Amino acid sequence: MPHTLPAPEWTSRFVSARDGLKLHVREIAARDHAKAPVLCLPGLTRSGRDFDVVGAFIAQQTGRRVLTLDSRGRGESEYDPDWKRYDLRVELEDLMEVLAALGVEGAVFLGTSRGGLLSMLMGTARPEVLRGVILNDIGPVIEARGLARIRGYVGKLPVPKDFEAATRLLRDVFGTQFTNLAPAQWEAWARRTWREEGDALVGRYDKNIMLTLAELDLEQPMPDLWPIFETIKHVPLMVIRGELSELLSQETAERMASEHPAGRLHVVPYEGHAPLLEDEATLAAISGFIGGLP
Repeated sequence: MPHTLPAPEWTSRFVSARDGLKLHVREIAARDHAKAPVLCLPGLTRSGRDFDVVGAFIAQQTGRRVLTLDSRGRGESEYDPDWKRYDLRVELEDLMEVLAALGVEGAVFLGTSRGGLLSMLMGTARPEVLRGVILNDIGPVIEARGLARIRGYVGKLPVPKDFEAATRLLRDVFGTQFTNLAPAQWEAWARRTWREEGDALVGRYDKNIMLTLAELDLEQPMPDLWPIFETIKHVPLMVIRGELSELLSQETAERMASEHPAGRLHVVPYEGHAPLLEDEATLAAISGFIGGLP
């Protein structure tokens, strides 16, 4: 299985945002410096560790530099004392600061959920930076049912006493959305979600992020994001959807792929929001897409 291959070496560094907050970046150095790097952006409460498997696979298969960013308040990045700054506009500014600090003039963007929204927003802010976009289970239409499910657990899960309990908790919460994971994958997911701090486990994100969801009125129509989607039509697009996803519908995913001049759709069976990007077929599809970029 690809996820058992020895991973290339990841290194870490910190970049200062405009307000001085420290942002954590991990990277695998390029073997082929002529190719644009791949920038991986995680979901709402997730960290760059979600890309350990796929990032290493991309680096092995394509020779490209691979970067992952922990948005403010997530992973190893500093927490923001003002929870209202957990905002896409602020995070987009952070992203552009990171690109400048790392000397990245162009990149392939791989965004999961909220990271995919940031990838699309780059089309409005810095379209010339995009070399290709992979959207993992996110699109211009965000289903209210999926948002309600996310709001139901973000910042509300009990703190497990150890990783065995953490693994059981994830299975209880996500077992109906991920129906074919191996025990080792559940445990790896748990270790990406919590970290050991003394004799206890703590989450890898600021629980104040949940306050941004509390303000959402799910009875009102979601914002129309199709105009933002239009801004990434100048570069190749890959849409990934979890077969069991409640956030991105099959109808929306198919429309995205069909209306984009260079779009393709890959559906991950047995997985919901958001696909882990660890199965052989998905890894092959991603590396094939990136390998075929001009």
